[in-house]
Amino acid sequence: MTGEVAPGTGGATGTPSPSLRTLVLVIAVLAVLAAMWFAREIVAPLALAAVLVIIVHPIRHPLVRRGWPRWLATTVVIAVAYLILAILAALLVFAGYEFGVLVADVLDELEAAAASLGAWLTSIGVGEQAADAAASALDPSVLLDVAQGVSGWLLGFLTAAFFVLAYIIFMAADAARYGRAERAFGPGIRPTVQRIRDYNSSVRRYYVVNASFGAVVAIIDGLALWALGVPAPVVWAILAFVTNFIPNVGFVLGLVPPAILAFVVGGLPLMLAVIAIYSVVNVVLQVLVQPKFVSDAVDLSLTLSFFSVVFWTFVIGPLGAILSIPLTLLFRDVLLDGDPGARWLRWLSGDARVPQQTPGRDP
Repeated sequence: MTGEVAPGTGGATGTPSPSLRTLVLVIAVLAVLAAMWFAREIVAPLALAAVLVIIVHPIRHPLVRRGWPRWLATTVVIAVAYLILAILAALLVFAGYEFGVLVADVLDELEAAAASLGAWLTSIGVGEQAADAAASALDPSVLLDVAQGVSGWLLGFLTAAFFVLAYIIFMAADAARYGRAERAFGPGIRPTVQRIRDYNSSVRRYYVVNASFGAVVAIIDGLALWALGVPAPVVWAILAFVTNFIPNVGFVLGLVPPAILAFVVGGLPLMLAVIAIYSVVNVVLQVLVQPKFVSDAVDLSLTLSFFSVVFWTFVIGPLGAILSIPLTLLFRDVLLDGDPGARWLRWLSGDARVPQQTPGRDP
């Protein structure tokens, strides 16, 4: 019948209504996330390779300006990315091996500490079941399972490294070509290119700052543990460095293992000393100083940062915890930045770039 508007459309022009567009967008996002979950063994190395290329790509520009051939500058980018990956793999393999040796060396101490903790909790009136549950955290078999889990994760990382090596070559070569996009398509593509550059700059700054502060935290924590006589301080220093890339919960993940080991070898006073040192270093460097350097790079709310760690770990596996921030920034940029009506959602996510509305004016 002439003049009628089909349900779910925005009018005679056939433009979809906002509710229909939202429904289609939600379905599309869920489909993409489901595909990422099914292909996580491929997606996780791909995301890691992309982050590595983003971090090292600026090395290429000064080389080209000095007259280096483009293929040679791209080769340097690939070599530096490989070097970073090799260093990370060596640190993780060393830490995993030392952790397995450590657990085997302190089996007797672990059993004695578990029995002592259970007896002490029972003596102060804690129920027997609760005391046994608390003491089970020091059960040698539990820590051996953890060691086996770490070994399995390392094996998976080394397997994924094969794909990362290949991805880096392709991405580094393509990144050199993408830099000529504006000359190929004219000034009309400039806003899109600038958004990509802003995203790359944010990711690069986030990881460079985290690596710098993570190295400082790792050195301080390692020296403190060595001075206190906690076994394997280098292992816990590496753990502190790696967990510094995990927002919000990384500090706790890096603290728990050395604190438990300190309790096993030195009792409650040594464990409290380790917790105190880690807490002071974390508050001073990671809470008071570090945010001043990364606030411009990562405009995400604390709630969204924490949720992103859990969410991306579920979607693509352990690497999702380390890659959670760039993945969340990418999805926000793709879904929200191009939509003027999503200004409220961008602000809610912590984006400080959202223009503030002048009081007294309509939006």
